Amino acid sequence: MHTAKAAATPDRPNILFIYTDDHSHRTISAYKEAYPWVKTPNFDRLMSQGVRFTAAYNGAWCMPSRATILTGHHQFAVESMRMAGPYPGCVYEADKCPFWPREFRKRGYFTGQIGKWHTGTDTGFGRDWDYQLVWNRPKYTDTATHYYYDQPITYHGGKTEMLKRYSTDQYTDWALEFMQGKGRDTSKPYFLWLCYGAVHGPYTPAQRHLNELAGIDFDTPKDIYPPRPGKPEWAQKIAQWKKGPDGTPMSDGKSLNFWVRQYHQGVMALDEAMGRLLDELDESGQRKNTLILFTSDQGLAFGQHGFKGVKIAPYDDNIRSPLAFSMPGRVPEGKVCETPVAGVDLAPTIHKFAGLSLPWEMHGRDLTPLIMNPSAAWNHTTIMAATGQKFGSDTSTIPAGQGAFHAQVPWYVMQREKHLKYVRPLIDDLEEMYDLNRDPQELDNLAQKAEHRATVTRLRNSTLAELRRTKAGFVDRLPAPRA
Repeated sequence: MHTAKAAATPDRPNILFIYTDDHSHRTISAYKEAYPWVKTPNFDRLMSQGVRFTAAYNGAWCMPSRATILTGHHQFAVESMRMAGPYPGCVYEADKCPFWPREFRKRGYFTGQIGKWHTGTDTGFGRDWDYQLVWNRPKYTDTATHYYYDQPITYHGGKTEMLKRYSTDQYTDWALEFMQGKGRDTSKPYFLWLCYGAVHGPYTPAQRHLNELAGIDFDTPKDIYPPRPGKPEWAQKIAQWKKGPDGTPMSDGKSLNFWVRQYHQGVMALDEAMGRLLDELDESGQRKNTLILFTSDQGLAFGQHGFKGVKIAPYDDNIRSPLAFSMPGRVPEGKVCETPVAGVDLAPTIHKFAGLSLPWEMHGRDLTPLIMNPSAAWNHTTIMAATGQKFGSDTSTIPAGQGAFHAQVPWYVMQREKHLKYVRPLIDDLEEMYDLNRDPQELDNLAQKAEHRATVTRLRNSTLAELRRTKAGFVDRLPAPRA
């Protein structure tokens, strides 16, 4: 038997963690929120061979989502991570902000990372990663917008050369070579974090997909233009679309239809990539010994609540990610879990599958009970905190004048309890609560209605309790809820 196949076992599997960018659950046809013309057969194939989560909240934007993945901590506890220099320049101190892949290395895994990096100029090669083909956005800020072509790729901590190919295709080729054993120790099981730049703006499709999805149509989101009754003051100011001469929503000189079409075209290469990865695992015999985890850093809104290509905001259209686990023989197939989960839950879950104890206390919970029984009871609070460009103890003091970063969205804490969503702004503004079963578009803010006051109070208190459990420094400095 080839060593590339023999190194992993069902109890100590290879782990292929596929991570996409700004990739809404709405773009995957397995999700009911997708437009009817969306077709993603390979993502659907993965999800039919595992467990799909309907609601995952990994972070509010690219950097905190990745920091959460690598530490198991909410943004407010990722210590020493900070912005530095031109955006997206950022740094951290490895002794104060350890990433858990280094512990996987110490405990017998061969670790690899391919693609986009957005958590400090130090990418961790030789400490966290044995193998790394990385686009270091924080270091090469002049090319930080080059999500699809002309990326400076650093090879295993050494030379840096410009990538001319379409990045989605090249990253997949590199991942296939890694899985086949090129450049790695095949006597060890592997952990590979495959970080695509797609489908982040400018949403550039592969050339082969430029003519796809002609003639698509869809309803304009109901709250694309203000006013938005019941929404906080900050949300009333979102006005990124204007009516064209014929009434068509326009932004940056292009129609809503143009932007939505291009965004979905960009997903097509990702779907092809998923098919190639699944085929390789099947054909090489690695599938039964490999856990596949697929998710994205967050979602992206196009028209909903007035946003154009924006994450950050606490609404599902902005931040909700797809999430699936698959490992035939160990993970049930064709199942759906409707329990909301968070990015802090992923690291504990990966450790559980690998048979490794946690190297430090993490904020999230191991999701394997839900993966093995998607209808199981789950008595844990799921929150996501958004603190702009601040991390760790730098978030302990809530700054005045929030909202300058990314579409004027203030700091907030969001909680999901089954079908209910509660949002606590960290400024003097309205709380929000939505019944996502009855109101999936989040148009009717129940927090402002007297008959829901008891539920709002309960969710407010459980959110505060979770912030205290996870030692959020700002928890006792919150502005009082606006009556």
